[in-house]
Amino acid sequence: RMLINVNLLLFNFCVHGRFPFVIYLQVFNAKTAELLSHHQVEIQQKFPKEGWVEQDPKEILKSVHECVERTCEKLQQLNIDITNIKAIGVSNQRETTVVWDKTTGEPLYNAIVWLDLRTQSTVERLLKRIPGKNKSFFKFRTGLPLSTYFSAVKLRWLLDNVEEIRQAVDDGRAMFGTIDSWLIWSLTGGKNGGVHCTDVTNASRTMLFNIHSLEWDPELCQFFDIPVEILPKVRSSSEIYGLMKSGALTGVPISGCLGDQSAALVGQMCFQDGQAKNTYGTGCFLLCNTGQKSVFSQHGLLTTIAYKLGRDKPVCYALEGSVAIAGAVVRWLRDNLGIVKTAQEVEKLAAEAGTSYGCYFVPAFSGLYAPYWEPSARGIICGLTQFTNKKHIAFAALEAVCFQTREILDAMNKDCGIPLNQLQVDGGMTNNKVLMQLQSDILCIPVVKPSMPETTALGAAMAAGAAEGVGIWSLNPGDLTAVTCERFEPQINPEESEFRYARWKKAVMKSMGWETSEAPSNGKTEMNAGQVLLISQSD
Repeated sequence: RMLINVNLLLFNFCVHGRFPFVIYLQVFNAKTAELLSHHQVEIQQKFPKEGWVEQDPKEILKSVHECVERTCEKLQQLNIDITNIKAIGVSNQRETTVVWDKTTGEPLYNAIVWLDLRTQSTVERLLKRIPGKNKSFFKFRTGLPLSTYFSAVKLRWLLDNVEEIRQAVDDGRAMFGTIDSWLIWSLTGGKNGGVHCTDVTNASRTMLFNIHSLEWDPELCQFFDIPVEILPKVRSSSEIYGLMKSGALTGVPISGCLGDQSAALVGQMCFQDGQAKNTYGTGCFLLCNTGQKSVFSQHGLLTTIAYKLGRDKPVCYALEGSVAIAGAVVRWLRDNLGIVKTAQEVEKLAAEAGTSYGCYFVPAFSGLYAPYWEPSARGIICGLTQFTNKKHIAFAALEAVCFQTREILDAMNKDCGIPLNQLQVDGGMTNNKVLMQLQSDILCIPVVKPSMPETTALGAAMAAGAAEGVGIWSLNPGDLTAVTCERFEPQINPEESEFRYARWKKAVMKSMGWETSEAPSNGKTEMNAGQVLLISQSD
């Protein structure tokens, strides 16, 4: 018996000078978690303007179908009967926003990706309507600050700026969702009866969802002027949503859905209060399970839903620290500066240097996320001398990922009150042994890496297999015999770590205040959008 997982992740490599989006499909043995087969397809992201990041929803769906068919062919070549596949799980990048027409099944605009910065002026207009311009005004309902990061402001921008979407909403044809909703709807029939749903983990990243009542919040929808009718039904992370309606897996239930970072938390088996994991991908995401209690950070972290593994199971929460740029800094060194030809060369250069020689790199390309939430920050490299070379810059780039994680871990330790004694890690960047050793040195605690770095896929498959009506996975850590771990211990003294960290913090302060929101490219359209928002509020 097997579980098949359609897993959407940002990949660690770059093709033709762009950031690729990768569709993974992986098949696991339900008894051992052994990876039996997989396939992947790369999709190029679109950058129509500076700060804008988009993806084609139709291309994503086409690639999922291709992954399913190719993986099933590979299984047949291994003499594995595909009728043994019992469940499908979906994991996805969170916050990325899609609006489509339910009568035609066509997207009405490209998906706006989580990293996209076009909504900064929208955020600033919304802040003017909040007492004291308090970014955390909705935190106790949503767990989130008002930021370009989350789906509500992306959807507000689409409603303000895309006539096709406004018209579809007026006509009752529009559907909103994150990538999981778009996929589940499409795979379960699309315009011919597709299921329009999401799970609690993805809903909790929209800024329209009350993380306590587990429902769309009418007052938040009113504030953002978003009709609740276009939102998907919110369900648990582990239940049968619908059946595949086409292709080699027709009739197989889709029964697991988790946002990627929650999926990694499940895949790392962090089911106890205080257990934490950090995923190293394009960005960095450190989640700490806080159990059935929602803990609100006093130090710049997010409160989010970790998982709800069944309709009748309790919801569990997490504290999260989000770093926008981690693996992306390696791509930047390659594609923008040409320092290396492959991502692996960064590890080699950093190993040869062994130190940054006083060079510090703050990769605030998209502003700073946790714990600062400072959109005005921009990237800097400081501490340069005539002796500095590309090896030192490569080392500083890897060190920057570790320093950003240290900032988040410090905030998390303060909020939770019990310091972590080790950090569980996953994601493509964890293949870089120099990075992992640096991380242990800078945190002054061990770093533990599983043999399967892409635990996101495993977590979504586990949720699918544990669903009522499927019931072929117990979520017992002892069952996962195929997963072993590698451990990295600190190799420098704490005083040196603290000295380097203090210098990094000084560099972060210098990165702030560089940017203000630019004048709109189309003043008339943007002014009208602002007027719509203000009228909506006064109404």
